[in-house]
Amino acid sequence: MTEPTALPARRLVATLAILAVASLAPASARAEDPLLTEAVNFAGAIAFLGGGAPALVIAAIKDGETAVAGFGETFKGSGQAPDGDTFMRIASISKAFCGDVLGSLAAGNALALTDPLQDHLPPAYVVPQKDGHTLRLIDLVTQASGLPREVPNQANPTPENPYDDPFGGNTPEVQIAGLQGDPYLFPPGTGALYSNWGYDLLGAALAHTTGKPYADLLTERVLTPRGMTDTKFNLAPGDEARAMHGHGFDGAPMPWVPSPATIECAGGLYTTANDMLKWMAWHLDRDDAANAQWRTMNHAAWLWRDGLVPVGGLDDAGAMTAMSLGWVVVAPVGNAPLMLNKTGGLQGEFSYVVIAPTRGVGVFVSMNEFSVGGFPLMVQTANNLIAELTPR
Repeated sequence: MTEPTALPARRLVATLAILAVASLAPASARAEDPLLTEAVNFAGAIAFLGGGAPALVIAAIKDGETAVAGFGETFKGSGQAPDGDTFMRIASISKAFCGDVLGSLAAGNALALTDPLQDHLPPAYVVPQKDGHTLRLIDLVTQASGLPREVPNQANPTPENPYDDPFGGNTPEVQIAGLQGDPYLFPPGTGALYSNWGYDLLGAALAHTTGKPYADLLTERVLTPRGMTDTKFNLAPGDEARAMHGHGFDGAPMPWVPSPATIECAGGLYTTANDMLKWMAWHLDRDDAANAQWRTMNHAAWLWRDGLVPVGGLDDAGAMTAMSLGWVVVAPVGNAPLMLNKTGGLQGEFSYVVIAPTRGVGVFVSMNEFSVGGFPLMVQTANNLIAELTPR
């Protein structure tokens, strides 16, 4: 009679993980496709268990069918589970929305993507050249501006309150002053380096060109036509009760801070998983002939990586192949199709959206704690889900 052998460690870990996932009941699941529901629930559970955040929400769309699942609690100790109507701060995913607005104006011939930025700003803004290169709108939206990541010399939070209103010092006056002299790290259009300041200037340019506040432009051209009634720049009274509360790297809750108009294009938005499904649905709608030119402009590869020096801050979700209007384009690799993605992180929340336009599939996921390990796991989970739902 042989003695029973111990379960190999790797198999034991896998078994325990499967049991843990099976025990998790997602707070919400909405789909017509049972297979999509199953895939989203399982992927979300893995990301939630491995990420360690108090809460995680994941949403996916495939050929018009949708699924949403939420795990954990919106605030540590609240006992309130997140769902498709929970508000999340999506930070720099706002840049892809800003690319939407720019694309709509370009498709309507209100401007050209290659226009100099100077032509679309108030006279107080003086945009210098560098080494014969002029800063253009396309350079801003493709992260090829050459500008530093943040507006220089803006007021910083105090050491006693490091998280208090980190955006309060970002004013038009500070941006105007920052452009004086030589603000560039490299000549515009010759490299690709992540810059929030570049998108701040893009938002100002779009507002000046149209004579409307950027928030009104976004609502008029993107949010209202797509029925996105829960996407906004600042929460209204009572909204915090159904919002995910962000937590810092130490696990402590972070304060609510407002989004000033100066950062709206770069990173000001709140939204919900259900609204993100509507937004992804528009980007994946290949039968919408009326907006085909706009959509094609948004997804086109306007700036290719090859030959750019430097390249930085754009490989969070896979090696950047090219830049479109606010999206990072990642070439097909192995079983994964061509993907367009955008990450975001602000005030204790990490979010990620990825679409495969040629396959009709998209995934959005958000967690409410800054986590060095949780963020890449969340991103990889979403990418893997895209590949699982639409293998090459």
